Amino acid sequence: MASLVAEQKIKSGYKIEVWDHDPATASALVTSPDGGTTDRYMDGRDLSHFAVIVAATVFGGNGPTLVEIVAADDAAGTNITQIKTSGTIAADALGDWVIEECSMDEVSQISAAAGLNLRYVAARITCHHSGDEALVTYLGIPRRSFLNQTPATTIA
Repeated sequence: MASLVAEQKIKSGYKIEVWDHDPATASALVTSPDGGTTDRYMDGRDLSHFAVIVAATVFGGNGPTLVEIVAADDAAGTNITQIKTSGTIAADALGDWVIEECSMDEVSQISAAAGLNLRYVAARITCHHSGDEALVTYLGIPRRSFLNQTPATTIA
């Protein structure tokens, strides 16, 4: 019999989002399932830290070659600014992955120095070939825990 206990340790302590990245280009794009039409940002207002994990899922070429954490003033990508970079990566097998992380204090410092209002964070991924794809996980550590920060499902 399956447990009936409603556990909320991870889902209340972290904000987790998982996205398909299908860029349809070799150019650097914020995580997008549809070639840059829909960008996936996480609101960093209540976060203390942000991490991104990018795992190669489809190889049209050599997979992801660069992963950056970027921040913007809004979810539309206004004033997109690089916060961290993986440097060149060389994925060579299905499932290869890279992780980058930053604190929201870093975002605030870079934002203030540039005179911006950076708040929304995302991964910007460069792929070797337009046919490359990846699974992207955003992990936010909130400044305080509360129930259902991570939904049980995104299935509508």
